[in-house]
Parts: sequence; C-alpha cells; structure tokens
Amino acid sequence: MSNTNLIITNVHLASESAAADTLWTIECANGKVVKIIAYDPAETHSAAHGKNVIDGKGTSILLPSLCHAHIHLDKCFILDRCGELISGDLREAMEVTAKAKAGFPLDSEDLLKRGRKLIRESVECGVTSMRAHVEIDTLAGVSALDAGLLLKKECEVACYIQVSAFAQEALFTNANETDPGPNYTLLAEALHRPGIEVVGSAPYVEPSLSQAKQNIALIFNLATQHHLHVDFHLDFNLDPTSEPLIYEVIRQASLHCPLWSSEPKRRITIGHATRLQLFTPEEWRHLSAAIGDLPITLVSLPNTDIYMQGRAHTHEPLGAPRGALRVPYLARQYGVKIAMSVNNVGNAFTPQGSVDPLALCTFGAAVFQAATKMDVQSLMESVTITSKLAIGDANSPVDVSNSSSTSSSTSGLSSLVPQEGDPADFVLLHGTKTLGQAVLNPGYDRTTIRRGVVVARRRTRTWGVLAESGAESMEGDVEVNGDGDDGDVDVA
Repeated sequence: MSNTNLIITNVHLASESAAADTLWTIECANGKVVKIIAYDPAETHSAAHGKNVIDGKGTSILLPSLCHAHIHLDKCFILDRCGELISGDLREAMEVTAKAKAGFPLDSEDLLKRGRKLIRESVECGVTSMRAHVEIDTLAGVSALDAGLLLKKECEVACYIQVSAFAQEALFTNANETDPGPNYTLLAEALHRPGIEVVGSAPYVEPSLSQAKQNIALIFNLATQHHLHVDFHLDFNLDPTSEPLIYEVIRQASLHCPLWSSEPKRRITIGHATRLQLFTPEEWRHLSAAIGDLPITLVSLPNTDIYMQGRAHTHEPLGAPRGALRVPYLARQYGVKIAMSVNNVGNAFTPQGSVDPLALCTFGAAVFQAATKMDVQSLMESVTITSKLAIGDANSPVDVSNSSSTSSSTSGLSSLVPQEGDPADFVLLHGTKTLGQAVLNPGYDRTTIRRGVVVARRRTRTWGVLAESGAESMEGDVEVNGDGDDGDVDVA
C-alpha cells in the first residue's frame, strides 16, 4: 500500500472566499501529499498514467478524514437488550448496561460482530482513526479488550484503532476502602497486553470525592508505568455545588508530564466535562491558564450529554439546559479548541444518533446556535484535526499556523486545506462544494481515503418512481482510473 500513487483531481478545498471557487488537484505518493496545484485537465491527464485517479467532477469537496476521539466499541448497538427504558437517566443507563455487559464474556462473536459494524459504518462515513474504549471490570472481564485488540489488527488497513483500556465501573468497592478493589487489579493486569495505547476511567462513579481523586492518581500512575495516553470521562454533571475534578487532572498532569518528555505525542483527554458549562468567563480564563502547555484536550459529546444532562429541569418552562461543551463559542471566546465525538451508538446512554461525526456538526450548528463562517470552521475542525490531536494520532496533518512547508498555492488558507507532507487521509464529499454545506447539510455520498488508498465508498442509488422519471443514480459520480485497482477495502 505504501507504494500506491493517487491523484485526486477536480475537487474543491475548504478555502477562504478568494479561492473558494478554484478547483484543485492533489497528488499523493507513499501515503503522503506531495503536490497541490490548481486543476488543469490537460496536466492531470498527462500525470495520471499508471496511477489511480479520483475525479471529483467539480462537485466534491476534499476534507481531512474524520476521527472518533471518543467512542465505545464494546457497548454499541445493545439498546435492544437493555429492556424498556423507564427514566432514561444516568443511573438507569449504568444499571441496564451493566446487566448487558455481564453477557459479553459469553458471546465473543457478538462482540466482534457489533464492533465490525461500528467500524465499517464509521469508515464509510469518512473515519480513518478512532479511540475505541473497551471496558475492563469484574462484569465483562477482558472479553471486550480481546475483541478490541483483534479488531484493531483486522481493520488496520482501513482505520487506525487506538484501543483504550477503560474502567467504567468504580475502582473502589465502597466508600470505606483505602485501597482499590478487584476492578483496579484486573485493569492493571490487563495493561501488560501488547496493543493497548490508552488507559482511562470514569472517576465520577466512585463512592466518594476523595476516591474519585485517588482514581485519577491511579490512572496517571498506570499511564506513566506503561507509556500510555490518559483518558478520563470526567465532571459529567450540571451540579454547581460539585467540585470540578479537572483541576485534580491538571495537578496530576503537572507531576507526570515531565516524566513523558521523551514522548511528546502522549495526550490527556477529558470527555464530557459538562460541569464546565457552568463556568463564568473568569473561571474559563483561569482554567485555560491552568492548562497552559499541558497536553490536555477536552472532548464534547453532544449526543450523550444533551440526552443525559439537565433532567432536573424537565418541568421548568424552558426545560433542560444545553448540557454539552459549546465547541465554537469556547474557541471564539477563550481560544479553547475542543474536539467533538460520537461517544455511544445505540445503547441506554445514547439511544439516538448514528456513527457519523458530520451529523454532530449539523446538530452542533443548532444546539450551539453556531452557523457563522468561524463557527463552521470550528465545528469541522472538532471532528477532524482537533480530534486527531486529542488522541495523539501521529498521522495528523501539518499545523498550518506553524508550518514552513506551506506551499505558495495554498498559503494563508484554512487549517482544513491539505499541505505538502500531510498524510493522505481524506474524506471526499460528493455533491458538496463548500465547507458550509459540509457542516450544515453534508452529503451522503462519500469516498474515504487512508494513506493514499481508497478504503470505502458510500453511494446513494435511485429507486421506484425516481428511477422511472429519468433521475440518475450517484453511482459512478466519481471515476477511479488507472491500473484497474481502485484500492477498495472491505473492512469487515
């Protein structure tokens, strides 16, 4: 695959207005972008000999591939086995999911089948990297971890799957314990397995505040010992009386990050953080200063956070508040770039929604009341380059603002525009010409490219009356020419 050359031509880029109508040709070799030039049909034809060529027909936009910064691989698509939801709140979700999770060790094939479905659908949407949480505890044992590590290898051509060994259940059995219990022991033992890149937990499930802080310290110790990224599901509430635990993460990070100096790509990721929605402007400025240069990234999870949070306000005139970190607003007001991710698909924590990160952008435009040019840019970054930063993906694009390799043809353009030397990881949206359309009403038809190879295509087809009336199918809208091998990969 590393020797495959690919030319993507006749496409739009996420350019500023001065270049928005320009069509481009992007040449890729050895999995990297090697040339970006204005589209010239004659020049493209002469350069295409012996190479794969994707013709965007002038109606498609090329964007960085999508990334799941936070998704649960093991408990996806289990809503049908969670029973009838009565309250729909967090406690019920934890209880019914725990019952379903107890069955995981009894059916490894089901774990693999559901995991493959999530990965396949994600890649078809344009995802080429993901942080996949798999839970380790006395209920599920290491069955989910076994499945995650197998799927990581099985699907590596189509998608980089970063396996996160995750403790959803409490590490302490009861509030009187001073030492962690069997869930911690199982997690610590599991980390000796090769292929794990992340260790994480949900400190908010601990019996006491002091144990939640101990949870954070224990996870940092494990991460330092095993050279892993850190991921916390944290501050998952809208309670103004609760202590924001993000400051304990910052304290522990300040102790441990100096020990990581030889591993600059290691990251600390905080998912949910809905408690921060209650911060005043002064508190946000203080938090931003406290984080400073620490490798910490927040991840907003709107599908889950909006569904779960604020239920105490149900009967108030305006109902529940918007309990998810406001991605565009926080970037605009405080310069805090926040990733955005799907989290759960088809379970009691998130019964609604698909695996498509671009659906989050569309939802975000409404729930965050964000559709300006700057907002659109921020939303798209949150599911692409910021998400890749959040998980420490080494295959991330060049930083436009600090890059000396920016070509003269695209200098000064959006961070979403490819640069020479970037990994050739893209999603091509057909029938979508602008970044605004890609965020506010993204097309279904897509081509996913990883390391310069087409790994998935998703196409609509006409049916019934539409077909009889002469409407044409989108099938064939994109031509892949060359040696006859378009590089499609079946990720299942």
